[in-house]
Amino acid sequence: MNNLKMDLSSHGSPVTIIENIASQLECSTLDRKVALYLDEEDELKYLQERFHIPKVKDLPPTNPALVKENDNCIYFAGNSLGLQPKKIKMYLDEELDKWAKMGVHGHFNGKRPWALGDECIVELMANIVGAHKDEIALMNGLTVNLHLLMLSFFKPTSDRYKIFLEAKAFPSDHYAIESQLQCHGLDTEKCMLMIEPRKGEETLRTEDILAVIEKEGDSIAVILFSGVQYYTGQLFDITKITKAGQAKGCFVGFDLAHAVGNVELHLHDWGIDFACWCSYKYLNSGAGGLAGAYIHRKHFQTVKPALIGWWGHEFQSRFLMENKLQLSPGINGFRLSNPPILLVCSLHASLEIFNQTTMKLLRKKSVLLTGYLEYLIKQHFSEDKNDPGKPFVKIITPSNIGERGCQLTLTFSIPIKPLFKELEKRGVACDMREPNALRVAPVPLYNSFCDVHTFIEILGSAMQLHL
Repeated sequence: MNNLKMDLSSHGSPVTIIENIASQLECSTLDRKVALYLDEEDELKYLQERFHIPKVKDLPPTNPALVKENDNCIYFAGNSLGLQPKKIKMYLDEELDKWAKMGVHGHFNGKRPWALGDECIVELMANIVGAHKDEIALMNGLTVNLHLLMLSFFKPTSDRYKIFLEAKAFPSDHYAIESQLQCHGLDTEKCMLMIEPRKGEETLRTEDILAVIEKEGDSIAVILFSGVQYYTGQLFDITKITKAGQAKGCFVGFDLAHAVGNVELHLHDWGIDFACWCSYKYLNSGAGGLAGAYIHRKHFQTVKPALIGWWGHEFQSRFLMENKLQLSPGINGFRLSNPPILLVCSLHASLEIFNQTTMKLLRKKSVLLTGYLEYLIKQHFSEDKNDPGKPFVKIITPSNIGERGCQLTLTFSIPIKPLFKELEKRGVACDMREPNALRVAPVPLYNSFCDVHTFIEILGSAMQLHL
């Protein structure tokens, strides 16, 4: 196998790559040899060593009789909570030691001064989302940031008073929009313009989104979509939605919780008005990690925060304590309080790993990794018209690689809850969402092609129990 060399970047689609490798290895495309070869040739495989991979024995649902206790688990839940970077503990210990030794002097001393902690890492984040450093702030949680941004961008008038969103937006986004409308005394049923997939379809068509914008745009104040839809895994056409919305005079914003660290983003070049995201999914900062917010430079002089805190005051005169506001321009004026340094440490450790590569290279691996998962699912678990009793899997995430991130959302012809429990017993960490979806997310930072192959084997064993 060591003598077989292929440039994986120049052989077309994932299916073509898989078939070419199998042909040269003289084996079936379903053979584990293909996964082993892909892992051997993976230029980013060293990144896995930067993370703690849980052992199957340490996962609470695992049945010890069904696993080898020293094996790593199959962790496909990075879309819910990313794995822990190994350097996090060291960075936390550095700040705890500094606090113990310096006390208040830690605010302006050390490699990560507490008063400037967020600013120490904001450039690393800017590289990931494709924005200028001064267009980003690291602060609060996602929904707090969404509220702060909506208070400034949603200014309803008698003509423009609607907010356009997905019918199945993540609950926190839905609730935030509802409450924003209620704060303005508006009728949520009339002012929440929600789009659903066509009958019999699971995902939204771009042309349908654009048609709503064209028809209703003159009454829409704000368009708020997710970058990647949390349930279906659909990657929306951010550039087309932005362009169409702005052409009708709407502000366009995105919740990028499932897109950041997952797909390539170019927020500044795309001209997006505003965005926010959490950092504990694909950015691996730990549960409840420090969130991010973005406002395009074109709004720096016109869009101001509705709610102001001390940290929005310009740094040069912040500590004069004169209570005469000198507001920082753009998103930095939206900051309320000094950054939580322990959360900064966690995010710092992960962003440094991203900085060892590029989103372009991560995305390239991701396309092949998820494509390999899709291929094996279709080969093993497609519906068999000649055997109606055989359990099958349906992938509701778009098959077009340009319309998805790393996540595939699966539905089953058999009851999902017992199947999910069987996967957990066997050391698989993925995510079940009501009413009937299994979300599986192989993350290019720390997942391997052999992880995918092993998952398929385990899934097959679990499904066999229902024959």
